[in-house]
Amino acid sequence: MTTPIPTPLTAGTWTIDAPHSDVAFTVRHAGIAKVRGRATRFAGQIVVGDRVEDSNVTVTIDAASVSTGDDARDAHLRTADFFEVDQYPEWTFTSRSVAPSVDGFVIAGDLTLHGVTRPVELATEFNGVADDPMSNRRAGFSASTQISRRDFGLTWNAALETGGLLVSDTAKIELELSAILAA
Repeated sequence: MTTPIPTPLTAGTWTIDAPHSDVAFTVRHAGIAKVRGRATRFAGQIVVGDRVEDSNVTVTIDAASVSTGDDARDAHLRTADFFEVDQYPEWTFTSRSVAPSVDGFVIAGDLTLHGVTRPVELATEFNGVADDPMSNRRAGFSASTQISRRDFGLTWNAALETGGLLVSDTAKIELELSAILAA
């Protein structure tokens, strides 16, 4: 069975508009609080096919652009303890399939982080289209997934005196994307 693309989404190449988009993550710290961060430099395309199944997504993220709002923590994240940005300067996502789901779409693809590639599935919502004052046709999407840091070789941690670890293994990734249809 094939699924038509949702009306009024137009088939074509949509470029992610980074200044109007957000690539964010959340991890538990000390088991009691959430620390949030975001990538501030990224680019990508969403190619919408005539059918949902014919669509694909590619995204590249500058690993050094990760910001949590704390300069010391951000500097630590760039080291070999975490992202090792000198050796692994980019993270990438390349979709393998797009399929309809009860709540929107599931985009299955390969996430490469810290030099390790693993399959992930993004639960994705189509948020509609709008024409902006500069005559751009925009589409909005929300997507999320959870990953294991360990699966990507991100194993640094510290034991807590009360038991448990300083940084959770699970990281939640959330995307809010605005994309512009190519002319």
